[in-house]
Amino acid sequence: MTHQPTETPQFYLTAPAPCPYLPGRAERKVFTHLVGDRAAALNDILTQGGFRRSQNIAYRPACEGCRSCISVRTVVADFKPTASMTRIFRRNEDVVGAATTASPSSEQYSLFRRYLDARHAEGGMADMSVLDYAMMVGDSYVSTSVFEYRFRGPDSGITGRGDGPLIATALTDVLADGLSMVYSFYDPDHSARSLGTFMILDHIRRARKMGLPYVYLGYWVDGSRKMGYKRRFRPQEHLMARGWTRVD
Repeated sequence: MTHQPTETPQFYLTAPAPCPYLPGRAERKVFTHLVGDRAAALNDILTQGGFRRSQNIAYRPACEGCRSCISVRTVVADFKPTASMTRIFRRNEDVVGAATTASPSSEQYSLFRRYLDARHAEGGMADMSVLDYAMMVGDSYVSTSVFEYRFRGPDSGITGRGDGPLIATALTDVLADGLSMVYSFYDPDHSARSLGTFMILDHIRRARKMGLPYVYLGYWVDGSRKMGYKRRFRPQEHLMARGWTRVD
């Protein structure tokens, strides 16, 4: 594992690579390491500044001549679900999410692989091994939880946990001002349940109970259809040149 001094974090710039969201464009990223005792505080600051976390790296786009990637966070206190979101929440009343420590498991990886093979077979994560997955979940110096979603069981009212096989998972950082959804995936056999939307709604509900003002959804990419869903969770704030700007 690479160790870097945390008092004065060093920032680096990647070489140009094909953009995964907009065909024909190149992407570059600025990044730094999140290690040591101050990693959590640094992650808070950088997330508020538009960075995202992957393992022990914080990064944000630094593409020449392009500003299509926009950091998005939902304003929890003012969020009101649409009629379709309400239907999705009701459709999944039999699903229970439980927070666990950020520890990878074979069950998580099996679900992760099925999700990638069904939804992102050509994506950049398609070749991730079980070791890669373990590092994605466990290689973190910040406050991170894994939310596991299962069907409601006879003892769920007592234990707060579901029963049976894992059907969805979210890797989430707990920040000083919100929950940051790092990555989520679900059982493709249950696509009709809209579990991706359900997990975001569940995180908004959890953030409200925790008294946290935001749920960070990562980047909305103007012009990318697969990122369009993030605009639906309003009101939200977009990080623009002059700071966070509210979008109702």
